Amino acid sequence: MSIKHLPYKNTGYFSSLMVDYLAEKEALASFYHRFPVIDNFKAQIAEKSRSFKRKSRKVLVASLNKQYQGFEISEATKNNINSLLSDHTFTITTGHQLNLFTGPLYFLYKIVSAINLSEQLNKKHSNHHFVPVYWMASEDHDFEEINYFNLYDEKVTWDHESGGAVGALDTEGMEQLLATLKTKMGASKNAKKLIDLFSEAYLQHKNLSDASRYLAQQLFAEYGLVIIDGNDKELKKEFTYFVQKELFDNSSFSIINKTTEQLEAVGYNKQVHPREINLFYIIKGIRERIIEEEGSFKINNTRIVFSKEDLLKELEEFPERFSPNALLRPLYQELVLPNLCYVGGGGELAYWFQLKDYFKSVAVTFPILLLRNSVLLLPQKLSKKLDKLNETIEALFLNIDDLEKKHTQQLSTLKINFSPQREHLKKQFIGLYELAKQTDVSFLGAVGAQEKKQLNGLDHLEKRLLKAEKRKLKDQLKRLTSIQKQLFPKESLQERRVNFSEFYLEHGDQLIPQLKKQLDPLCHQFTVLKL
Repeated sequence: MSIKHLPYKNTGYFSSLMVDYLAEKEALASFYHRFPVIDNFKAQIAEKSRSFKRKSRKVLVASLNKQYQGFEISEATKNNINSLLSDHTFTITTGHQLNLFTGPLYFLYKIVSAINLSEQLNKKHSNHHFVPVYWMASEDHDFEEINYFNLYDEKVTWDHESGGAVGALDTEGMEQLLATLKTKMGASKNAKKLIDLFSEAYLQHKNLSDASRYLAQQLFAEYGLVIIDGNDKELKKEFTYFVQKELFDNSSFSIINKTTEQLEAVGYNKQVHPREINLFYIIKGIRERIIEEEGSFKINNTRIVFSKEDLLKELEEFPERFSPNALLRPLYQELVLPNLCYVGGGGELAYWFQLKDYFKSVAVTFPILLLRNSVLLLPQKLSKKLDKLNETIEALFLNIDDLEKKHTQQLSTLKINFSPQREHLKKQFIGLYELAKQTDVSFLGAVGAQEKKQLNGLDHLEKRLLKAEKRKLKDQLKRLTSIQKQLFPKESLQERRVNFSEFYLEHGDQLIPQLKKQLDPLCHQFTVLKL
C-alpha cells in the first residue's frame, strides 16, 4: 500500500464544524476540552484518574465478564478486560450501530483508530495501560438504518419484523441472506472465509447483539479490542442518579439548549435537538420516548403511564428499562468507562460539541474528541487508469461537472478559460462609469446593464466552447467519470457506502493488518490508500 494525505477541507465532504475544529479555530475553543494531540493526554489521564471511582471499575469488569460468557476470548482481550481493575488503565472508545455485517467501511476505520491510538499511548505512557473499546449501540431502534449492507452497489437486506432495541432482535431470516451471499461472492478462498464468518455470526447466535459481538471479535480480537454492550442492568445502576435528575429535574435540557444556541450563534448547526427528557423507556418490542405531562409520565406511542412515584420505583427495580438518547448516551458512557478519548465520525462528534457545559455541571470529565480516520481505498487497477488519463486523485473529489471542466481545460489545445477577457472587460467599463458620472449619473444604470450583458455573453461563449470540446473528448471524460463513480458511489464517500467484504474478497486476512499499519489516528487529514 502507498499512502497520500489530503486536507479535509479540500475534499468537500466534511462539515465546516469538523474542518474548523481540526484547524483549532478560536470560535470553537469553548465547546471542547482538549485537542487530540499526543501531548494533551497526560493532563487528560490525571483528570480522569481523580474523577473515576475504583468501585466503578469492579462493576465494569464484572459486567464485561458476564457479557462475554459463551464467547471464546483472545488472550489480548482477556488481559485488557482484567487490566481495567487497575487505577492505571484507561480506555479509548468508539461506538457504532449494529449494522448488518459491519455496514459501511468506516466501521473498520473507527475501530482501527481506537486500537492505534491505544498503542501509541501505551508507548508514550508506559506506566499506564490503554484499552481500545467498541461500544455497541444495541439500544438503537432505527432498524432501517442497520438492516442492510451494500455489495457491489446492490443492497443485501435483512427483512425482519422490528420493534424496540435492535440488539434484542433474534436473527431469524439470516439463512436467506447467506444463500444470497454465496451467489454474489463466488467460491474463492476469501469468499468462503466471509461466508463462514457471516454464518457463524448470524446463524449461531441468538440475537443481533451477540452476532455483532462475535463478528467484531473475529475481526479485531488479536488487537485486544474490548466490546461493551451498554444495555446492561449493572452498568445502568451506576447511571440511576443521573436518570432520576433527568426525569424529575430536566437537568440537561436548559444547559444543552444554551450551549446549542451558543454553537449556532458562531455559525454552526446543531446535530441533535435537546428534549425536556432525553430518555427512552425500553422493554421487549418497545423503545419509546418518556414524556412528562402534568405530573404524569407517558411512554410515547403506547398506553403506558407512570406517576412520579411509580416511575421512581420502576427505576429502582429495573434500571435497564431506561435508555439514554444520543445526547445523554455520552454521559452514560463516560460515567461507566475510565475513558480518555471518544473516536467518532463528523456527525457523531457534532453532538458532543453540544455537551461540554452539561458535563461540567454534573462533574463528569469531558473526553478528548478525535475525528476517526477517513479513508479512500484506491485499487491498483483504477490507479493505473487514472495515471493513463494524467489526472490526480484530488480531482476526483470535485463534483462531476467541475471534474469534466477541469479535465477538458487540461487536455484542450484551446484556452477555454475566459477569465483574462472578463478582467479586461471590467477595466474597460471602469472608464465608462467615470464618463457616465461626469456626463449624467442617470447613465450609470445603462452602463451597468451593458457590462452585465457583455459579461454574460462571455460566459455563454465559454460554455459553448467548453461543450464543444467535451464532445471531442467524450471518450476520455467517460473513462474518467467512470473511475470517479466507482470510487465515489452515488456521489458519496466510498467509506459511507461500500462494505469491507468487497476488499476482503481481494485482499483477505491482510486487509485489516494493512489498514492498521498505515493509518495514524492523530494525522488529522484524509487518507488515500493505494491497494
